Amino acid sequence: MNSTADAAADPSRPRRIAAFFDLDKTIIATSSAAAFSRPFYAGGLISRGDVLRSAYAHFLFMVGGADHDQTERMRAHLSNLVTGWDVSTVSRIVAETVHELIDPVVYLEAVELIANHHEHGHDVVIVSASGAEVVEPIAAVLGADHVIASRMATEDGRYTGTIDFYAYGENKASAIRELAQDKGYDLGASYAYSDSITDAPMLTAVGHGFAVNPDRTLRRLAADNGWTVLTFTRPVALRSHLSPTSPLVIGGALAVVAVAGWVVWRAVRRGRRTRP
Repeated sequence: MNSTADAAADPSRPRRIAAFFDLDKTIIATSSAAAFSRPFYAGGLISRGDVLRSAYAHFLFMVGGADHDQTERMRAHLSNLVTGWDVSTVSRIVAETVHELIDPVVYLEAVELIANHHEHGHDVVIVSASGAEVVEPIAAVLGADHVIASRMATEDGRYTGTIDFYAYGENKASAIRELAQDKGYDLGASYAYSDSITDAPMLTAVGHGFAVNPDRTLRRLAADNGWTVLTFTRPVALRSHLSPTSPLVIGGALAVVAVAGWVVWRAVRRGRRTRP
């Protein structure tokens, strides 16, 4: 029995609603995995050639040119790439750079939707095929309540290259149903947002599906299923749309100060070098 049926069968059970958001090109106007290629390179985790391959994968992603087979090849490449990486190093790099890289590319429309769902008492869940180490810090910045993301196997503090869970396609929908069962969400009254045709199972799993900036295929499917089409066009600096007293702002203050200090130091050094 699914969570919707469970809620209907037990009137005493609270009726909880969730909003499930895909991440890349739905909340942020870029690929979350590719966004961290530069700091991973600076941290010695990947080579210049890996950066170029990430850039190509990002290009395919942004123009919608990556089909299922190409996506699977990219997944296999990334799986091989991270084998042996130190987990703590990856977490540190993401934590240090998440505001710098992600804040400027968050869609204002998504920020407003997330706030609106929270105002109505809905839980917000970020659902992404990217690794949990990347998705969880971004979700924290966005104020999400839960995360569904891919999980890599680790051993002795390093990635083995094995993917324990790949949050892609039907796997996303299965994970949504499992979370709904655990949290008591009424999926028939819940919401899902995505830009990708591969997330059709995710959009079908809820009562209110929304196609964000859809390509032609997803737009046709949205029309067939009665899903609302949304257009997100305004990437903004997320921090400018948060209250100064927000825990998200306070929690990220040290990281912002560190980045600002580094920028000033670089500017001073450039100024010294250019003096006559």
